[in-house]
Amino acid sequence: MSQPSRMRVALVLPELLGTYGDRGNATVLVQRLRWRGIDAEMIEVSGDTPVPADCDIYVIGGGEDIAQLAAVRWLHLHPGLQRAVARGAVVLAVCAGFQILGTSFAGTDGAMHPGLGLFDVVTRPLSRRAIGEIVVEPAPGLGIRSLTGFENHGGATQLGPGAAPLGRVVTGIGNGFDGVEGAVQGRIVGTYLHGPVLARNPDLADLLLTWAVGHPLAPLVLEETEALRHERLRRTASR
Repeated sequence: MSQPSRMRVALVLPELLGTYGDRGNATVLVQRLRWRGIDAEMIEVSGDTPVPADCDIYVIGGGEDIAQLAAVRWLHLHPGLQRAVARGAVVLAVCAGFQILGTSFAGTDGAMHPGLGLFDVVTRPLSRRAIGEIVVEPAPGLGIRSLTGFENHGGATQLGPGAAPLGRVVTGIGNGFDGVEGAVQGRIVGTYLHGPVLARNPDLADLLLTWAVGHPLAPLVLEETEALRHERLRRTASR
């Protein structure tokens, strides 16, 4: 696959799904491409704009329960994201965004609501809300280092056979099932890690970019990013 002249990163419904600075994930992706000399732009997809199906990467963040329901209804009506996934686009979905990409998820009304069906996962209520720092050992096949983040969610997400865990929980709650966190299915990654997760975990950012670009990227090591990563790991280990 030839590399497009400009990589397009879509930030989906940030006014609904943008808590805890998750929009920063799109900024990280664009900037890490530009630092490597690859032209890139961020496309903000708001509620008055149909989701384009021709972007390279899609970023969806977390949100409150009412906003989550509004977002999934909008995405059902405007299926550009689903079309993009069908052609092989890369997606990062965080927290509420992770849940709505699944088969179904629980709302505050106690009812189960249909998701977009892009992940083979189902989310039900956790018995106790998960809040705090989390450390995850990624699945070996991903080839990335330990992940850190902050979780704040009330969902227990169970993976079906079509989805694989992003990793295994070292500290924290994660999905609330089987000691795992997140999901990977094709070129879609779901996680409960805020931070933003890509600012705290550059390896994960570069994994997504490698999938999108279609070839390995030149190494990019930033002292400030590495210092933040090591500080979070150290603080979590000392608790």
